[in-house]
Amino acid sequence: MKVRGAVLREMGLAAPYAESRPLAVEELELDGPGPGELLVRVGAAGLCHSDLSVIDGSRPRVMPMVLGHEAAGEVVELGAGVDDFDVGDHVVLAFVPACGTCEPCRSGRAALCDNGAATNTAGSLLSGDHRWHGGLHHHLGVSAFADHIVVSARSAVRVDDSLPFEIAALFGCAVLTGVGAAVHAAEVMPGETVAVFGMGGVGAAALLGARAAGAVRIVAVDVLESKLEFARELGATDVVLAGDAAVEDVRAATGGGAHKAIETVGNAAVLGQAYAATRRGGTTVTVGLPHPSKMLEIPAVSLVAEERTLCGSYLGSAVPALEIPRLVELYTAGLLPVDKLLTHRLALDEVNEGFDRLARGEAVRQAIVF
Repeated sequence: MKVRGAVLREMGLAAPYAESRPLAVEELELDGPGPGELLVRVGAAGLCHSDLSVIDGSRPRVMPMVLGHEAAGEVVELGAGVDDFDVGDHVVLAFVPACGTCEPCRSGRAALCDNGAATNTAGSLLSGDHRWHGGLHHHLGVSAFADHIVVSARSAVRVDDSLPFEIAALFGCAVLTGVGAAVHAAEVMPGETVAVFGMGGVGAAALLGARAAGAVRIVAVDVLESKLEFARELGATDVVLAGDAAVEDVRAATGGGAHKAIETVGNAAVLGQAYAATRRGGTTVTVGLPHPSKMLEIPAVSLVAEERTLCGSYLGSAVPALEIPRLVELYTAGLLPVDKLLTHRLALDEVNEGFDRLARGEAVRQAIVF
C-alpha cells in the first residue's frame, strides 16, 4: 500500500533542520502485516530526543530509515496468528518488541529482550523481516513518522479508545521511561528527596513519577529558565540552573544531597554531576543515551565507602504490556497529569521544524497528529 512517511537517509546534517531537511516526507510502499504483525493507522507520533540523536549522528542507526518510535494508533489489519488484538483496537507502541521467550523476557525484564535488541539494531521487525520497500529500515520496530505502519504485535499495548492519540502516544516512551525511572529503577519512596537533571519530556515525566511516588522534595535541573518554570508548574519544590554550581545547589536544596537522582540528558558530564549530587547511600539512575564513545569517571571508592548506587534504566525498567495500562489508569484518575507534557501539535510536513524546536529546548513534548 502507499503511505506517507518521513525518511532519514543521512545522519549528521547541520541544523537548522528547516533548511537542511534531514527528514524527507515521501510517498512510500509498505507491505501488509506478516505472521504475528499488525497494520496500524498512526493517530499521533511524539518527537523524542532519541530521534534527534539519530538525526545528528550521536545515536548511530542503519540508514536509510523511516524514523520515529513513540506512537499510538488504530489496528486496521491483523497478520496470521494474531488472536489477542482486533481490528479497531487502539494501541500504544513500545520501542522494544518483547519476544517473550528469551531469558530477559522470561525473568520479567522485557526492556532487555535479546531478540528485540538485535532486530532493533538491524532495523527490522521482530520477525527479522522488513515491510518497507526500497531498502528502508524500521526504527526501533515502530517507524512512527508515517500515516500507516506495520509492527510486531509484541510492540503493541491495547488502550482505551477514549484516550486521545496525541496523549496516548506519550505513554510509549516519555511517560514509560521517565515514570519508570523514578518508580522502578530509583524506587522513590515517600518522604525522599529527588533531583531530576534535564526537563525534557522524559525528565518531566520522571518528575511526575517522583511526585506520585511521594517524594517530599523534588529538585529540577536544566539549562533553561523556561524549563525550570515549567518544572515548578509540574510540582518541583526547587529549581537549579545547570552549570558548575549545580551539584552544590542540589545538595543545599536537599539538605546534604538527594536520596535519588535521575539523569535524562544523555551527557556523561551531567551524569557525573547527578552522581555527585546524591548523599551517602544515594542512588543515581540514568536514562540518557550519550554517544557510545563517551566515558564516565567517578570516584570508585564512593561505591563502597558511601554505599552509592549507579544504574541505568531502559524503557522504564518495565514490562510495557503491564505498565502502560497502569500508567493510563493513573492519568485518568488525575494522579499523573501527562497531558501537561504536550506543548506542541504539528503536521507531518512540519517534522524538521519540530526537531529544530526540540534542539533549541523550546518544547517539552511535540506530537505529529495525523
